[in-house]
Amino acid sequence: MPLALLALAIGAFGIGTTEFVIMGLLPQVGADLGVSVPTAGLLVTGYALGVVIGAPIMTVLGTRISRKTMLMLLMGLFILGNLISAAAPAFAVMLIGRVVASLAHGAFFGIGSVVAAQLVAPEKKAGAISMMFTGLTVANVVGVPLGTFVGQTAGWRVTFLIVAALGVIGLGGVAKLVPDVPKPEGVRLRHEVAALRKPQVVLAMAMTVLGFGGVFAAITYIAPMMTEVGGFAESSVTWLLVVFGLGMVAGNLIGGRFADRKLMPMLYTALGGLALVLLLFTFLASGKAASVVAVFLIGLLGFATVPPLQKRVLDHAHGAPTLASAANIGAFNLGNALSAWLGGLVISAGLGYTAPNAVGAVLAAGALVLAVISRRLEVRQARTSAASAPTSPAPAEHGATAAAPEPARS
Repeated sequence: MPLALLALAIGAFGIGTTEFVIMGLLPQVGADLGVSVPTAGLLVTGYALGVVIGAPIMTVLGTRISRKTMLMLLMGLFILGNLISAAAPAFAVMLIGRVVASLAHGAFFGIGSVVAAQLVAPEKKAGAISMMFTGLTVANVVGVPLGTFVGQTAGWRVTFLIVAALGVIGLGGVAKLVPDVPKPEGVRLRHEVAALRKPQVVLAMAMTVLGFGGVFAAITYIAPMMTEVGGFAESSVTWLLVVFGLGMVAGNLIGGRFADRKLMPMLYTALGGLALVLLLFTFLASGKAASVVAVFLIGLLGFATVPPLQKRVLDHAHGAPTLASAANIGAFNLGNALSAWLGGLVISAGLGYTAPNAVGAVLAAGALVLAVISRRLEVRQARTSAASAPTSPAPAEHGATAAAPEPARS
């Protein structure tokens, strides 16, 4: 794997830290800024919606400059957003800072995925993408728990200052190690937009929204769920996030390995398993051992869908993948926003802190249904194309009648 993937992973590490660290700090941020935990959860929703909106906009704005330059500008925007969050005097300003940082997220991963795929042979694309996303998953093992610990001991503002510093390191890594990968000739914005309308691209993005939404439904409220229902101490949230991060690392590596070989079976297994674990977690969250296992499996099964879904979008948006790739990152965060909002809704309705797990199970099951539909449409289209393909009969010998062509086989 090229060294440039390390630079992309460093940037992903910083972005992953700021995205996920807020979940372990919701009680502290809410108390300091004078809002409830469900209201503080809007910092998760706002960030996710910023990714959804920012991914296509920033990608379109970057079509006239090199991909490397755009990646550097995005890291600069990320640094600015985290500095605003660190200095926020009120909840509204904190939310603005989160949104500013989020504008860089989708385009960075979208453009980074395209660059990573271009740096390796075609049969190694998913592996290269998963290598970049390793930075995001490792952030959940190192960056998020450390940031949570720092936030609980030295204050959450210090955490966001550290995250801004990570952005500076990521910017330097991109500048030093990522090559100026040439953009394909003749690809215009209209080609990128047209790729978004392809049915399989749309279905893959819908699977992304529902599948990863299932993960965030549970993880957004992991701190109050584990302390209020599971009986864990507040300090235990840090190592529970480490367990979740380890699951993400494992799932990312497994998804990247098998997506280049058996993409759809990988998706079926991960989405079906995720729905089942979330359903069981709804009823077993009061048991400490069961909770630890469930948190690990949610990370593993949820992130095992990331490389295959990202690769599927790139494959079906072939020739104009940049906007579709960024939009799919936005789809991940649309699922995050949807599930965080739904999770807050069921908690506010008095259904308890485990109710978001049931919401997540429904979302993951919906993604599995879409995966089955997508595959059936793909098979049907392949059969139709094979049946309608013209056949070329062998030339008849002089004086003989040409044999009728054999019917096309599906």
